[in-house]
Amino acid sequence: MKTFSNVNPRTVPEAVKLLGQPGRRAAIVGGGSDLLGMVKERLLQPDVLVNLKAIPSLDKISEQGGEVRIGGLATLSAIAENPLIRQRYKVLAEAAESVGTPQIRNAGTIAGNVCQRPWCWYFRNGFPCYKSGGRTCFSVTGENEFHAIFGGGPSFIVHPSDTAPALVALEAKFRIAGPSGERTVAAADFFTPPSKDPSRENVLAQDEVLVEVRLPPASPALRGAYHKELDRESWTHAIVSVAVALEMDRDVCKEARVVLGGVAPIPWRLPKVEAMLAGQRVTPELAARAGEASIEGARPLAKNKYKLPITKAVVKRTISAVASA
Repeated sequence: MKTFSNVNPRTVPEAVKLLGQPGRRAAIVGGGSDLLGMVKERLLQPDVLVNLKAIPSLDKISEQGGEVRIGGLATLSAIAENPLIRQRYKVLAEAAESVGTPQIRNAGTIAGNVCQRPWCWYFRNGFPCYKSGGRTCFSVTGENEFHAIFGGGPSFIVHPSDTAPALVALEAKFRIAGPSGERTVAAADFFTPPSKDPSRENVLAQDEVLVEVRLPPASPALRGAYHKELDRESWTHAIVSVAVALEMDRDVCKEARVVLGGVAPIPWRLPKVEAMLAGQRVTPELAARAGEASIEGARPLAKNKYKLPITKAVVKRTISAVASA
């Protein structure tokens, strides 16, 4: 393992400055769950680790003017257990509590979860793929059981975050700090497809920090749920997941947001399904049609066609459960 130094900035501007130092490769440490493994496996060889834990208030969850603000260092356990989030934003609480194991949730942060690198076995095992700066996606003709059925090309990774689909469904915003100050990006615009830059998964620059997640005021009519299908009972990432957020008037859906995880390089929103639900009474028959529509446009690879029926079933079941809650 390469020798590196560790620094503990006391402010966000100080952290940003450290990240932008020329001639030194810096990496952010929050919970460190993903970072530690990448360093051990030599996928990342930083000169300096910028540890954000000494910066006050980055782990706070608060409410201001009806908007809920979640610091980037808030742990997944804290989010899952927060009464305000469980009551108003159930889809996010369920997504956070579905991540990994209790040990991972106690250490892992919301910023780390949405910014984690893909778990494609070619990338994680040092193959010179697009994610490593190469010119090939080995999964196209190789082992692709867990790869993308939507939005793939030239890379076919799937985004591994559980909280990302929920945040897109909630229309959250991300506050980002950089050398030029702060900017706010909608969650849906934060994640970038491989067609834009196959080596990246989001819009963060090397010297930027995801400081805070902001959830818009929740309507009393909002209902939500997150469902995740795994290939085994022990900890792993979703082969298919769905975040559903419905604005309901009794059994009529006024507005819908349905976002898939585990099937695309970014959280995959389903606008046709949302349009089918909006203004309609949500019946079992409508939920079934929504499930069928959820796989339109899918382009599975040789070994991941099994994701199609799972996606249909998960969407149908979750929409029905949310509407009848």
